[in-house]
Amino acid sequence: MLVTGKELLNVAKKNKFAVPAFNAGSGQLFTAIMEICEEKQAPFIMAIHPDELKFLKDSFIAQVIYEANHTKLPITLHLDHGSSLEQVVHAIQLGFTSVMIDGSHLPFEENIKLTKEVVKIAHSVGVSVEAELGTIGDTGNTVEGGVSEIIYTDPVKAAEFVERTQIDSLAVAIGTAHGIYPKDFVPKLRLDILDDIVKTTSIPLVLHGGSSNSDSEIIEAVKLGITKINISSDIKIVFANKLRKILNSENQEIREPNVLFPDCMIESKKVASHKIDIFNTVDKAKYFY
Repeated sequence: MLVTGKELLNVAKKNKFAVPAFNAGSGQLFTAIMEICEEKQAPFIMAIHPDELKFLKDSFIAQVIYEANHTKLPITLHLDHGSSLEQVVHAIQLGFTSVMIDGSHLPFEENIKLTKEVVKIAHSVGVSVEAELGTIGDTGNTVEGGVSEIIYTDPVKAAEFVERTQIDSLAVAIGTAHGIYPKDFVPKLRLDILDDIVKTTSIPLVLHGGSSNSDSEIIEAVKLGITKINISSDIKIVFANKLRKILNSENQEIREPNVLFPDCMIESKKVASHKIDIFNTVDKAKYFY
């Protein structure tokens, strides 16, 4: 069943689990995520970045909505990192039930102004809004982007931002980055900052750049109050690596999509399954019935 981000995350917050937001930017990845989430009865968010939507075409959204409406599994269709009113309105027109407006690169007051405009539009038609305060790092080759230097979210500013914008969820910057971290780099989450943000705000909190962080830190972040975690690179890199192996095999006659992709999808499902486990999302669909 298709639900709003607010509905999904409020239940997650109450029951102390995090909803995975998978950037499953192809039909094969989406099917893989649907299958593993059905198996584990894990509610999830189908997150699509504007660049992914441009590639997939608007018609892909009809497939996602169809699948969501033909399962009891709670699913939110979410615009990830929308950067303009135009992108947000377009997503709402297509049937997205949640949108993110990312004004984190703007000065504080400008971020508030842009976010309030989006909230006014989205809430008028029952669509949830996520915004971001602070900046997420960028390790390189990702559609989500980011900055080279992370600006941590100020807990006091976070409380003011939430109060003035009336958003439904807030993406916080506590040390994550989009993409896969360099081999010799060990990321460290500022869980102390997260703890302070939890104390100053009352809405669901979001962690972007959830790929490649240590399981122990992610588990602790969920315990502290993170209720949505974005996963993109982790499910895509294993898919791509398996596809490379298949294409580089001795069998040069492999060409049919239904032969090329199933094993790649299995690899993505393995990663997604692990994320669902450490997010404490297994068997949480029951809370929506």
